[in-house]
Amino acid sequence: MTREPAFDDALLSRIEDAGINASAPREQRWVDGWLLRTAPGKAKRARCVQAVAAGTGPIDGRLARCLAAFREAGLPAFVRVTPFSLPKGLDAHLAALGMDKVDDTVVMVADVDRLSTARAGEITAIELDAYARWIGSARGSTPLEIASDVDRMAGAPVDYRAFVIRDADDRIDAGGQIAIEDDIAGIYGVFTLPDRRRQGLGERLCRGLACAAAQAGVRSLYLQVEATNAPALRLYRRLGFAEAYRYHYRTPAAALA
Repeated sequence: MTREPAFDDALLSRIEDAGINASAPREQRWVDGWLLRTAPGKAKRARCVQAVAAGTGPIDGRLARCLAAFREAGLPAFVRVTPFSLPKGLDAHLAALGMDKVDDTVVMVADVDRLSTARAGEITAIELDAYARWIGSARGSTPLEIASDVDRMAGAPVDYRAFVIRDADDRIDAGGQIAIEDDIAGIYGVFTLPDRRRQGLGERLCRGLACAAAQAGVRSLYLQVEATNAPALRLYRRLGFAEAYRYHYRTPAAALA
């Protein structure tokens, strides 16, 4: 088994902050140290609790306030749990309350110089709203989810840029985004049309995204991928990404229905 490299704790803390910033919607508020988000979009990071500070009151009190807010918004309730979540012991506490663990996710990190090898014309830039409509349609998102994602990216506190690969007939075959914050960038929304998979488009796209990030002064790249997505994990490891940490969500059992 390949040994994962040891990443600097300060870098990982910045990457976690960057990932939270990259998914920031307008529909968010603070609840005693927790960032409560209730955007109706597809990205679960934008419609969950981000437990980023210890707070002053008991966990159950703020959890009750958050669950009520999710019910009011008509959304299932999720609490995102990472190695950085506060207060300490949060995951065990939520598990003891009977909240289920779902969506184990791997955060991977790479040096941009290892990936930024792409020929000119490999990818082309596209407007964020056009990209959101394309990927939303390809994934079967609802009009409300697509509109929410467009709004979130347009108002994000980080620099979002979208890119695609087109075929000879100018049809979009694959696309993805980078979210740039200082010298760190996240790769998001990587998607290849089902009938165009297994043709190397994913690797071409990721290398092109890395090249665009490098041109913007980025030094470190991160991405987030479901732990069960074996093909994507193989691709990202082949490109030079290594696992840095994991997170998951806790949700009341009723939310799984």
